[in-house]
Amino acid sequence: MGERGIASRRQARQTRRFYTLTAASTVIPGLGLIHTRRRTGIAMVAGFFLTILAVCGWGLAKGVTSSVIGVGVSRQALMILIPVVAVGALIWIWGIVTTARDNMPPGMSGRPRIAMVVFASLAALLIFAPAAQSVRYAVIQRSLIGTVFDQLRPAGAAAPGDGDDPWAGTGRVNVMLVGSDAGEDRDGIRPDSIMVASVDTKTGETVLFGIPRNLQNIPFSKDNPLSKQYPEGFNCGDQCLMEYVWTLGRDNAELFPGDDNPGLTVTKDAASQILGLDIDYTTVIDLQGFTQLVDAMGGVTIDVKERVCIGCKIEGGVVVGTTGYIEPGVQKLDGYRALWYSRSRAESTDGDFSRMRRQRCMVGALLNQVNPTSMLVRYPKLAKTLEDNVKVDIPQQDLKAWSELVLRIQDKGKIQSLPLTNKNIDVNKPDYAKIHAMVDEAINPPPRAPKTSTPKKTSSSTTPSSSSTTDTDELSDITATC
Repeated sequence: MGERGIASRRQARQTRRFYTLTAASTVIPGLGLIHTRRRTGIAMVAGFFLTILAVCGWGLAKGVTSSVIGVGVSRQALMILIPVVAVGALIWIWGIVTTARDNMPPGMSGRPRIAMVVFASLAALLIFAPAAQSVRYAVIQRSLIGTVFDQLRPAGAAAPGDGDDPWAGTGRVNVMLVGSDAGEDRDGIRPDSIMVASVDTKTGETVLFGIPRNLQNIPFSKDNPLSKQYPEGFNCGDQCLMEYVWTLGRDNAELFPGDDNPGLTVTKDAASQILGLDIDYTTVIDLQGFTQLVDAMGGVTIDVKERVCIGCKIEGGVVVGTTGYIEPGVQKLDGYRALWYSRSRAESTDGDFSRMRRQRCMVGALLNQVNPTSMLVRYPKLAKTLEDNVKVDIPQQDLKAWSELVLRIQDKGKIQSLPLTNKNIDVNKPDYAKIHAMVDEAINPPPRAPKTSTPKKTSSSTTPSSSSTTDTDELSDITATC
């Protein structure tokens, strides 16, 4: 064999070695370096596997889901994770580049050399791209936690503890959900919707209570400074409705020194007195950004029960401005249509109360349809929307426990709905003792009586009995009513 043939075989071996070792350093950091830089390569491989073992051991000890959640909702953990991922990726990429450089055949030029450089660059990119995306998401998540969630827990709020089940010592937690319709054409904030979610922390069973915004004679607690001005409640007729309580608090801010949001404080107190529940936490979402939120989630699937008009409003007792309709049936709504589904009342069968039912359906649908996998793709846009439009007073240190509670609601619990409407209360002269009894029965249902067999009776009459129909809004599974 001539010298040319020997040189050709040598170059072929060197080429195969280049691609093999560069690929090895791409799969396992430093593996390809063992051939040329033994100690460095072994150190990198050992460090990689020790890290894998440590992460797996921690995940198995804490639980994989719990471990991922714990890192994702901790600003401190994310602060550590960001430089660790960045430095780790740089070391990994350095190993790839060094392996490629050490094993580049001498004298290689032209297309073969270009192909090798491109191969090494793509290999480095395979590490850089996911690492950069991970760092980006971690930075976004850390910013989101710091913007949306509070540092301190509200005074007296039910709180999770330590241990495998942080909610073991807390039977129930109540969260007020407020949809704010603040806008340029409005004086301050008038809540467009007020709901309270009461969650059984053991089972995940949740009841959504809808509070009418036209409810009158709003009670205040004795600890509320406004109770001195309104000892019999906020009761000046249709000028003293639940939707005006926020503005009332804001206009009397001097009575709440040190409180940066007296409107929310008074609304929370009023909701607590109306339902007879201690409200632990609040979530406020600006409905101007609700459209963006739904779009960021990829839409929401709703079983529309009745035709809902879009763009409509009532002027002088006449419905005007209708630009279209959301027809009955199961369908995926984008943000614009989801907002009108939640807010439209001009052509509703019973106005505000029909809208309240649709709003609870929307809350239930959004909660049930949150999918971590699909949300990950849309996360940057979703996070930006949440930062701009949502404020939650759940403290940052409790987020891990709350994430686990949400998973419990999705996996084990069911969501029920109990609206307060003109079919089960008098919104003008509400009986709060009756409302408290309804709420108590909803969250503490009596045990079911054992079934007994009774002989069937036949009747020639086809008139339904009084028990077969109802003109009241009752506690029901939200999936059945939505």
